[in-house]
Amino acid sequence: MKYVMILLLAVVLAGAGGAGGYFFFQKQAIASLGNEKATALKDKVKRDKAAKASKEEAKNLRFVEIEPIILPIIDSDGVSQVVTLIVSLEVDSVEKEDYVLQLKPRLKDAYIQDMYGVLNRKASLKGGVLKVDELKARLNRISAEVLGKNKVNDILLQAVNQRAI
Repeated sequence: MKYVMILLLAVVLAGAGGAGGYFFFQKQAIASLGNEKATALKDKVKRDKAAKASKEEAKNLRFVEIEPIILPIIDSDGVSQVVTLIVSLEVDSVEKEDYVLQLKPRLKDAYIQDMYGVLNRKASLKGGVLKVDELKARLNRISAEVLGKNKVNDILLQAVNQRAI
């Protein structure tokens, strides 16, 4: 029993000494890496902290889905295509989610009014295919006009479907 206690004490002291040495010499070890490697290590630590913070922010995100928006594209021959959009709005609090839910009918109306005219003039079409980046930018602008600035983080296009008739 006496030998077991001495052995256990020796292991604890060796572990404590190793941990002390690690923390004491760590700054010197980073400094000895050289300027480029030390900067890279510091950048990695910052990225890790930012990733952890973004995970915390992601827990607070809420998504409000708008019912599908169905728009005809009309040219000189009549209806040539039907476009279906499924849009979700990203918000970062329950209060903003409730606000968006209250104004959802007004928002959908604004989307339809704006897109109906734009798509018919083919301003957002390139070779018959929708320019999704322009479409998303328009939806973001409309959302800011209807809901106010800083209410919606981003517009997420869940589905964009074009069907020729």
